[in-house]
Amino acid sequence: MNTFEKGLYIVSTPIGNLKDITFRAVEVLKYSDFILCEDTRHSTKLLNIHNIKNKLISYHKFNEKKSVSKIIQYLNEGKILSLISDAGTPVLSDPGNIIIKECIKNNLKVFTVPGPSAVTAAVSLSGFGDKFLFYGFLPKKENELNSILKKLNIEDFTLVFFIPAIKINFYIKYFKKYFSGRDIFIAREMTKKYETYYRESIDNMGAIKLQLKGELTVVISQKIKKKLLTSDYSKIEKQVKKYLKSYTVRDIVELISKKEQVPKKVIYNLCIKNKK
Repeated sequence: MNTFEKGLYIVSTPIGNLKDITFRAVEVLKYSDFILCEDTRHSTKLLNIHNIKNKLISYHKFNEKKSVSKIIQYLNEGKILSLISDAGTPVLSDPGNIIIKECIKNNLKVFTVPGPSAVTAAVSLSGFGDKFLFYGFLPKKENELNSILKKLNIEDFTLVFFIPAIKINFYIKYFKKYFSGRDIFIAREMTKKYETYYRESIDNMGAIKLQLKGELTVVISQKIKKKLLTSDYSKIEKQVKKYLKSYTVRDIVELISKKEQVPKKVIYNLCIKNKK
């Protein structure tokens, strides 16, 4: 007997191993009148395993806007719809946000069926800090990429990206430029037969020579704080005294903290001490 409320269900599916799906996800998909998916051929493989024969509707970034009115119509008629992606949790760097916003706008119910996520899987494996920022796919154009990575170079946060495998060496060059001193973790084919992990300091990371396919989940560690020795303080204080003759405290803090990779508070306190 169908016990599910009418509305749109955001259903997480396996990121690789097809056994990684929840009982509830299978149940919701079986009861759905329609299942929205990125690639019907890809999703059919998963659904066939669980004997799910519901009608699939192709829903991807190229037809997302055109499909909204029809989907809203189905939901207004009292249909149960599920949204799945090719792998993992929908909407995260995948289509879906537009239809969710329309559901909210039209007071239609949206439910989550949580499950696998490449983001949380990779972060948990990385060994880095658990305070993280997920960006998704990075820009391809160099000017935009430089601007984004400069903004993302935030202290104390692990960073997570999705990278097309064929472009990994291109992005590694920029990671070296902006994230020097951090560590990198690259996850390939997670939960699959040939899952592979790369762990290295970004400064020592060389080009990956293998021709990889698909998408990679890349995790960059939080900034590694430099432990200051007495000699370090002495060196930095000399710089502070020199710069105080020509620059503002704010400029000195920005300049030296970036150059020496030490907390801004340390530089600020030295500025106040030597300004008196």
